[in-house]
Amino acid sequence: MPFCTKCGLQVADADMFCANCGARQNPTPLKADPFRKVSSHKAAILCYIPFVGWVAAIIVLASARFRNNREVRFHAWQGLYIFVLWLLVDWVVAPMFAFGPWGPHRIISRVMHLALLGTWIFMLVKTAQRELVRLPILGELAERTVAEQQ
Repeated sequence: MPFCTKCGLQVADADMFCANCGARQNPTPLKADPFRKVSSHKAAILCYIPFVGWVAAIIVLASARFRNNREVRFHAWQGLYIFVLWLLVDWVVAPMFAFGPWGPHRIISRVMHLALLGTWIFMLVKTAQRELVRLPILGELAERTVAEQQ
């Protein structure tokens, strides 16, 4: 329990004023952990939800609860890297092959998008089954990123 900043009397955490001298206190805000009911397994699964898993991955990486959990951080980074690949295909590859409405050039970017969507779903299922799958390039990159942060 904290003490009054003026008279030294013991005060409660949420007290705004001291009961003895009336001095204003600096109460420490109570921090509610938004992940207190989320297991590490569920947090890892959330990182692979197609199109929105990147939000969960960023929240997981920013949370204090999973700061020392290498496996969850690995899944968060790998999920983010899959999303970055999606953006690269969407913003770089697709415009490069956008010559006409339906030719073979459009098929290339659509197949790449389909492959990334399949990768998301594959990782979602494997993570739900508690299997740790490292994707060929992205898994290695995620592993390095987690190792650098330790």
